[in-house]
Amino acid sequence: EALGAARAGQAVLQPHHFDAAQQSLDYLQSMLDAVSSGNEPGYAPPDLIAQFDVHGTAAPAAVAPTAAAPAAGDLITDDEFEALLDQLHGSNAPTAVATPAKADDGLISEDEFEALLDQLHGGAAPGAKPVTAPPAPALPAPRPAAAAVKPAANKPVAEAEHTVRVDTKRLDAIVNLIGELVLSRNRLKTLRARLRDEELDRAVSTLDIATARLQSAVMRTRMQPVGKVFSRFPKVARDVARSLKKEVDLELVGAETELDRNLVEALADPLVHLVRNAIDHGVEMPDLREAQGKPRMGHVRLSAQQEGDYVSIEVQDDGAGIDPEKLRAKAREKGLIDPEAAARLSSEECLHLVFLPGFSTKQQVTDISGRGVGMDVVQSRIRELSGQIQIQSELGRGSRFLIRVPLTLAILPTLLVQAGEDVYALPLARVMEVLHAPRTSLGWFDGRAVLDRRSHTLPLVDLRQWLDVTPAASALLTIVVLQAGEARFGLVVDQVRGREEVVIKPLPKALRGLRGYAGATLIGDGRMALILDVDGLR
Repeated sequence: EALGAARAGQAVLQPHHFDAAQQSLDYLQSMLDAVSSGNEPGYAPPDLIAQFDVHGTAAPAAVAPTAAAPAAGDLITDDEFEALLDQLHGSNAPTAVATPAKADDGLISEDEFEALLDQLHGGAAPGAKPVTAPPAPALPAPRPAAAAVKPAANKPVAEAEHTVRVDTKRLDAIVNLIGELVLSRNRLKTLRARLRDEELDRAVSTLDIATARLQSAVMRTRMQPVGKVFSRFPKVARDVARSLKKEVDLELVGAETELDRNLVEALADPLVHLVRNAIDHGVEMPDLREAQGKPRMGHVRLSAQQEGDYVSIEVQDDGAGIDPEKLRAKAREKGLIDPEAAARLSSEECLHLVFLPGFSTKQQVTDISGRGVGMDVVQSRIRELSGQIQIQSELGRGSRFLIRVPLTLAILPTLLVQAGEDVYALPLARVMEVLHAPRTSLGWFDGRAVLDRRSHTLPLVDLRQWLDVTPAASALLTIVVLQAGEARFGLVVDQVRGREEVVIKPLPKALRGLRGYAGATLIGDGRMALILDVDGLR
């Protein structure tokens, strides 16, 4: 009734009406949960229903009948409607309707419910009676709208003819088979290079092209828009802001960006934590913002975009920013870092102290912060997804958290390097360049080998020493420059073998949790290679 009055221009909705709508969705979900567990759903609290009273907020002028036509433009969009359905149904919806309803229990039938959805989606006239009332042919004005409803009602049927529901386990099985095919292709490419047979070369080239196309087609079937996760954040932001008495505007950008289904689900918790932190730690109270010359309403931006084989997701706010000196002092106070090491950290490096286990600058524990899930857990989760997270911040201007993850975890482009007799794989997205330098060009700083470059000093990590293997004798050092967060470092190896797409396999239980290792794979010559965790090598 309240929404109908607002749509007709007879009332103006206030912020408390939207709060009541969100609370109603939560209460409706609890009623569905009660029904699914065999309990009585109960009735909505009278005070909740009273919040929908729009009397006294009506528009001063009555709307003429001719003004009813443009009201269709005020209808909710398809994305908003789908988001409402997701909140209404939830994960337990199939269970809640599994038991057939009796004819006299007051519930509408499935056909009636579909008809109601058609009216809502197709933009039926607000005054039309739901489900039972057909389009009125007697009125001349609504005729075009009534005609437009029919194609909308038929559209889902047409789409259903071209859509097949497939169990995700079957898709996962196909992806695993594609992975095995990629390994076989890599093996054949290695044999081709060794045998140098022209006919074999043509056959393997054809197989290589077909495998790449098949791999791309199968991967697309696993892709889902990140909007599936983004759709839950308006409610999260609204609830957190209301509990903290802050005013926050959440902007969602790039919800149509597609990502592997498993990654979409895995990113949900880290993103919830970052959005909560942006509102709790970042955005200031309205009065303080106003005193600083900022708008009373804070702004949080959640965006996603594809960059080659990777997807970048940003959480940005226009709040107070992060003070690196406070982070440095807090880390020393809690004994999380040596005082001398803390003094040598740059401002950018201080920002990454928030990823230390047990680190927090929050003085007062609330239900928003201090929940036992810190930024170290967020970083660990991103690393498990073969991704990385970076922080940029400016005092008084806000903070920016950038997450970068691969499009899929099934197949990973890597650079193969050799140390001693063994081969290791580095995620190609972390490789910045490969260079050679004479041993005499090395220097030492703070007990660590460094390479002086044109504009900066590059710290070095010798993979041979890290693995405790004997290095090959050579006057020139082979150095792979890697990106780790905001910093770069050089990894000294014996040899660079080239690029290869690999299938990630989990480590044996005995090796899981070891620093510096992310997984294992089989390479083209049939040998096993360990996939290195770049962040764990520093």
